[in-house]
Amino acid sequence: MKTIHIESSLYQGVRHLKLTFEYDAAVIRGIKAISDARWSATMRCWLLPYTDESISELGKLGTDMNLYMPDYERIQAERRSRFFDRNLKHESERAVQLYQHFLRAQRYSQKTIVSYTEAVRTFLSYFKGKAIEEICNEDVVEFNYEYILKNRFSLSYQNQIISSIKLFFSSVIKKELTAMEINRPRRGCKLPEIFSVAEIERLLRSTRNIKHKAALALIYACGLRRNELINLRITSVDSNRKVLIIKAAKGNKDRNVPLPESMIVLLREYYKIYRPKIWLFEGQVAGTRYSETSLREAFVRGMEESGNRKRLTLHSLRHSYATHLLENGIDLRFIQVLLGHKSSKTTEIYTHVSARAIERIRSPFENLKL
Repeated sequence: MKTIHIESSLYQGVRHLKLTFEYDAAVIRGIKAISDARWSATMRCWLLPYTDESISELGKLGTDMNLYMPDYERIQAERRSRFFDRNLKHESERAVQLYQHFLRAQRYSQKTIVSYTEAVRTFLSYFKGKAIEEICNEDVVEFNYEYILKNRFSLSYQNQIISSIKLFFSSVIKKELTAMEINRPRRGCKLPEIFSVAEIERLLRSTRNIKHKAALALIYACGLRRNELINLRITSVDSNRKVLIIKAAKGNKDRNVPLPESMIVLLREYYKIYRPKIWLFEGQVAGTRYSETSLREAFVRGMEESGNRKRLTLHSLRHSYATHLLENGIDLRFIQVLLGHKSSKTTEIYTHVSARAIERIRSPFENLKL
């Protein structure tokens, strides 16, 4: 079943529905049939007008094509909500702008800046009749119950919006909100889907284009995030030391990861054919970065060619890298460093998916004498 993720997003000052999904020609044809649908090369996604008609048409498309749209009901509720009027008073609008400046100065990613300011704008819209200085912990608790919980927004969104509100008040309003009085949702523990070694071999063998093969192989070989791969420069490859140098990754952190000799050989074969100028992987125009969409399409084609029908994503290659390292006896602390995780708790999830670790566990049932 194909999955489409939906979110409301500002584009050129106008609110749209932003659609992201793995490449599928039939789904794209269906979206194109919706009035005023268009592809945004800047945002690398499909955009629909933020209207009841578009939401309704999207719902029909999902039903007709048996699509999984986990955000659809939330978007419907958001559209109906009386709190979505974002025309703030001058004082509040000025505070949001100051918050944006603060986030940029702190070098937050553009994605975080947009999501955090949108969250604060929603929150201030809820309390339009109240001065910002008068807002207190009880108001945040009310917002949590009346807006987030009643609309059944996701746990991640709930945590994100509370974090953004707290940071807004501490950085701009200079007022601390007591964490103990703002209940956070309990985080779930969703295990990552991973490839077996044999499945990765089939995927790479089935990917005949040397550029696509090198890109997918490098994600697995070094446990890269998608953006980390796209932002690699030619100089990121240190073949003498056999390391890949990753600059300004998530959290603005640098790290080096081991680069296998066989991966260096593959990259050399790729370089001889494509001769990139600046970025390790470039688009059709020399000197421009490879797009996320092209990378995703290469992955989808490889999955289809290899006959793999599991619901895996590009990020599953990174999960597989970490899990396979653990199964090969690499210490969890080293894996944390290689992945660039800030907290060891993030890395510990791989202990739950290591097949060899599970196989070593002896069930008490084996002690029974039947």
